[in-house]
Amino acid sequence: MPEPGDTPGLEDIARRWAARLTEIDGVSVSAETLRPSLLALAREAQAEAWTAHDAAVRRFSDLYAASPVGVVLGDADGTIRDVNPAFVELVHHTRSDLVGHPLTRLAATAADAKILASVVEEALLPARRPRQERITVTHGRDGTLRARVTVATITADGPGLPHPVLMIEDVHELDLLSEQLRRQNVQDPLTGLPNSYHFENKLDTALATAQGGRVALVYFDIDGFKVINDGLGPGAGDEVLRQVARKLGSHFTGQCGHEAVVARLSGDGFAVLLHGRSDSGLDTATVVDLVEDSMRELAEPVYVDGKGVGVNVSVGIVVTEAAGRTSEELHRAAEITLHRAKENGKAQWMLFEQDLHDRDRRRFGIGAAIGGGLENGQFAVDYEPTVTLDDHERVAVVNAQLRWDHPDHGVLRSRDFSDLADTTGMTPALGELLLALSMTDAAAWHHEFGDAPDLCVRLPARLANDPNLVRFVRTELDRTGLPPNTLRICTDSVTLIEPRGEVLENLSILAELGVKITLAVSGAADLELIHRHRLPVGFVIVSGTLVDALAEDDESMQSAHRHFEMLMIRARELKIARVGVEGVRSFEHARRLAALGVVAGRGPLFGEETGAASIRSMLAKSAGTMRALRP
Repeated sequence: MPEPGDTPGLEDIARRWAARLTEIDGVSVSAETLRPSLLALAREAQAEAWTAHDAAVRRFSDLYAASPVGVVLGDADGTIRDVNPAFVELVHHTRSDLVGHPLTRLAATAADAKILASVVEEALLPARRPRQERITVTHGRDGTLRARVTVATITADGPGLPHPVLMIEDVHELDLLSEQLRRQNVQDPLTGLPNSYHFENKLDTALATAQGGRVALVYFDIDGFKVINDGLGPGAGDEVLRQVARKLGSHFTGQCGHEAVVARLSGDGFAVLLHGRSDSGLDTATVVDLVEDSMRELAEPVYVDGKGVGVNVSVGIVVTEAAGRTSEELHRAAEITLHRAKENGKAQWMLFEQDLHDRDRRRFGIGAAIGGGLENGQFAVDYEPTVTLDDHERVAVVNAQLRWDHPDHGVLRSRDFSDLADTTGMTPALGELLLALSMTDAAAWHHEFGDAPDLCVRLPARLANDPNLVRFVRTELDRTGLPPNTLRICTDSVTLIEPRGEVLENLSILAELGVKITLAVSGAADLELIHRHRLPVGFVIVSGTLVDALAEDDESMQSAHRHFEMLMIRARELKIARVGVEGVRSFEHARRLAALGVVAGRGPLFGEETGAASIRSMLAKSAGTMRALRP
């Protein structure tokens, strides 16, 4: 008879089932007759069970041996019972090196061994889910290996606690990739400095934690970096950026004595953040001294392939109390201050000043809105009359200028936004609008009155050099029907000196179309451009200090008088048809200019700009009683 607790044998099972079946009503077969059949059935079931068990064992063994993940089987006492081939390959230890040793021996450090022991102990508790940790394990060749360890349990062969099983994966490369991605998220890959994202976080933190403290935000921008990039190649440009980053980092983080963050924001732009307590000495004078020292250091040539490259920077500086400030305000202040430094000649620093900041912010806001103003029809044309000096009632030419009826700032003249249009790239669009509107008005006046004044349009340099200028003017002449010889296109000496562009060709072709070419000059020297480039210039307009001096009653007037006489002589030599001036202040001023041979002028004496309707009214009143003369 089997002992209590033993698994009953197949004979006992067959005997008990045979006895139980004979007790069922209607069964007439004896227990001895049933027992052989039941024993055969039990043996068949046992064979099937063992077959399934063997298959399961084989599947587990195959999976255990073929798994690419390292597997360590442990005993209930915490020792290593077996390891699969993947683990042997992973840690470069032999199976004999590992089996029989404590599981904690896998860990490379005491701290990792403590973590591993805790995870194994917790996994063995009832109803615990698998645990996962990252630890450093020993490696037979490399010393250590960063690994992810998943700890689970499997049922023991007999009664007792389950056995731990460890699945171990190499995450060294994954950690390296993760670290690389983290660095890319906060670090500029070219220079190794923090990037704009990281810098923004540092600035926000400084503003949030610097209670009663001060912050300084300094923007650096390399002057003429495009020349370096285009002249020596992008590789040289990259090397210059790395050298600038190294010098700025060394200067501000290693020497200034204040907590500093140096970052590359974008392109050739860098930023420095300094912050500290109000009593830490972080004042304006200290920051300016640091900036000047850094500018001198940056100016020392950087040698790239044996070529010494000088680096000059423009700098915008903001020093302020941290309380109540936002990062957006500081960035905007530093950006605008930097722009002011560049506009004032580059290679210098500018300090944030609230009044200048407000002015520049208003100005830049105007420039940014030019595109919207064009789309919404906010631009119109005003005309300034040029009057013959021998008879102040006769208008010779009307000079077209754009007017912007700004919804916030009221009426803006071209001088208020023309420079900003150049900066934002809106000059061609504004110039074409000026030509289209003014030529439409002038054509209407000539159609209605016959002998209307010429239209003069002064082109900004960007439009005078535009390869599409001739096509556009020809198109507008055809559309409006304006006679070409009533249109004067004016440019200045600065535009002619520009080595790039197509201004000379544009002026020559327009002259062939019958358009009159006018040159705006400031002195006799500018007239030499006409001779040098053989320009088809028929009219000259003089403006500036030479004209202004002729309005005075001092020695400067005498000198200007002599200079103007020389200008008139040279103009006659060049066969200039007429000379006019801009800036006539008074009747006496006009008389002096007329005595020198100037035929027409415009300025405060003859009124400010006026709209097209006023010009038409003036022409209507003078029709039949006077004619508009052309100089």
